[in-house]
Amino acid sequence: MPDFWLTSGFHLLERNADGWLVLTDDFLRAYFQRPEIRPVAESCAAEIAVHEELLENPRVPVPGSFLAEIADPDARENYQVVLKFRDHLLAHESIEAAYLALFEHNLSAVPPLFIDQLAHVILRNVLDRCEDPMRARSAELFFRAQRLSLRDGAVMLADEDTVEMHAETGGFGSLGQLLQQNNTPTRTIELDVLTPDNAAIYWDRADRFDTVLDFSFARPGLDAFCRVLEAWTRHLLGIDVRIQPVERISDEHWVWHVGLDIEANAILNDLYNGTEVDEARLARLVSLFRLEFTEAGEMQPAVQGRPVYLGMAITQDNTLRIKPQNILFNLPLAEQS
Repeated sequence: MPDFWLTSGFHLLERNADGWLVLTDDFLRAYFQRPEIRPVAESCAAEIAVHEELLENPRVPVPGSFLAEIADPDARENYQVVLKFRDHLLAHESIEAAYLALFEHNLSAVPPLFIDQLAHVILRNVLDRCEDPMRARSAELFFRAQRLSLRDGAVMLADEDTVEMHAETGGFGSLGQLLQQNNTPTRTIELDVLTPDNAAIYWDRADRFDTVLDFSFARPGLDAFCRVLEAWTRHLLGIDVRIQPVERISDEHWVWHVGLDIEANAILNDLYNGTEVDEARLARLVSLFRLEFTEAGEMQPAVQGRPVYLGMAITQDNTLRIKPQNILFNLPLAEQS
């Protein structure tokens, strides 16, 4: 079976009987090896001591008085953030439970990067033994922002960070930056668009996030995204849903919708409420989906049997940033008895 997304840390975790991920010391150590935390030449003795202690025992309590001895205020703040996040992980029986619990509390203290990282490793678990590279590539939308472009009428999604890196360096990293500083032209590097014929190239490049997904209607990329959404919902909520792309919402009895990002949520709210949406803003609604529950009894009684519409939209700078938690917390689920 193809292995992929080593950067997720999946290989550092274990599974419980329910198939959810169990925290390990090695997974925690990876956070303490992040560049924001790892000591540098200028680090004081107190910072080095705290870091060494955490590498030795990643679960050890660190009193505030210990952190107060760290001379660098930025380093001190970084430790406070990481340790608060670590304590949140330790307070839950699984990574999935910790992820879900994040959205029941104030997220202002949790770096968005950490939330994305949890989604990344949970999706690696969801897609374990997956042989479809299209599904793996489409799952990147859950934890990495995408830049949209149109090519011969097709909707193309490329990783935003990768696009910016290529724009700044021509794809040659620090060498490209040096060449640009000296006004030396660099060749343009085209990112590969995944197709059914070449999709296998994804596995060797999965951690580079440098392939382009054709997200046009009726193309394999959009279908793959639907299958990942279904699997994500099944894994975290324990319910089965069927999701299909639609070109428009033509439903006189439209009763429920979920925006998979901030932009789409606002547009769908306005459409639902009969508020006029101008053509330019409506054009930012990239994709629409129809979700149906396999078991109608899992829905709120007032909407049982009715579809739920989902939407995705880009920002004014053509960026797509979905919030995968939206589908988990905004579906019309029946009250649990």
